[in-house]
Order: sequence, then C-alpha cells, then structure tokens
Amino acid sequence: MADPDLPDDIDINDLDPLILQDLRVLSKDNAEETAKHMIMAAEWMEDDPQLALRHARAAKDRAGRVAVAREVNGIAAYHAGEWKEALAELRAARRISGGPGMLAVMADCERGLGRPEKAIELGRSEEAQQVDAETAIELAIVVAGARQDLGQNDSAVVTLQRANPSKDAKGIPAMRLSYAYANALAEAGRKEEAKEWFEHTAKLDVDQWTDAHERLKEF
Repeated sequence: MADPDLPDDIDINDLDPLILQDLRVLSKDNAEETAKHMIMAAEWMEDDPQLALRHARAAKDRAGRVAVAREVNGIAAYHAGEWKEALAELRAARRISGGPGMLAVMADCERGLGRPEKAIELGRSEEAQQVDAETAIELAIVVAGARQDLGQNDSAVVTLQRANPSKDAKGIPAMRLSYAYANALAEAGRKEEAKEWFEHTAKLDVDQWTDAHERLKEF
C-alpha cells in the first residue's frame, strides 16, 4: 500500500533528540521522512490505531535497522490489536538495542495470541528483573491477567501482592496496580478486600480513567 500522506507543517524537532540521534545513521531525506511518519504514528495512536500503524510501518520500512523505528511499529501494532506483528517488531527492537525493552507489552501480546503461559514465562524471565518500577507494575498486571486467563485467580492475587500495592502510593502506576489488585481480589471471591481497594482506586482516579466508581456498585 502507498504510504499515508504527511501534513506539510510537521516539525521533526518535536521528536525526542535521542530518537533524532538514532536516525542519523540514515540519509538526511530518509531520516526526515522517517521522523515525520513516527510523529504521525504517535499522533494517531489513540484516535485511529490503524492509521497510526500505517505511519509506523512506513517508518519501519525506511529504517528497519533502527531499533526505535521497530519499537514504534511494535507499539502501533499493539494498539491496533495486531499481536503477532507487535511481538515480532518488539523482539526485533530488542535484538538491535539490547535490554529488556517493552517486556510488559510483549507479555500482553502473548495473551492476545492466546498464550497466557508465555506471558507468565516472560514475567519470570531474567530480563523481568531489569525493568524499572513502572514497567514492573505493568508486567505484574499483565501476568496477573494471564493467571486469570488460566482460571488461577488466587495466583493472580499473589502476583499483584508481589508488586507491593500500597494505599500510601500515588500516581497513575499506583492507581493501575490498585485497580488490578481490587479486580483480582473480586475474581478470587475476596469481596470485602476488593471493595476496600476499589474505594482506594476511586480516590486516586480523579479523572475516572478506570471504572472503579462503577465497580463499587457491585458491593
């Protein structure tokens, strides 16, 4: 397919300078076109995942040996529900750049492909010990979901307990962990505890990113 159109007013300097540095291995014109497609992929990621994926693919086609281009393609594919493509691109990005990469996203792709056991394996991997605190929370949430996919609700609760949910913690990662923990408790039949954590989530979730307020009506 033809590449999606690019607006005339894109400023490639809107990209992170480190990304622009990575693109310098390309010719000047190719680097600029790649950067513009990456910007548009990010712009459309939430509102039009399919268009974002077309832009991300265009960037990857121009910069297939640049890790960040493969990573953007992987993330766009993930948002578009193209789990197999997302997993392949994120693996490619890790081969190029090293490090744990988007481990939580990769684990969620395995769930999307109907392979919860693979998601759990990623959560146990050596690389999982190298991720930052926020990624560790996201990975725990995904692994707990994989446990639930397998009907292992008590194990899902234990997985999230290891991520140390705290009623003193603030911010979006803490809110997401609190919600996942409340949901896991509810699925495990621990209703009173679940209610407490949904109440805590609702307090953190002032912008109502989750449905914690609605979930409280269950109790």
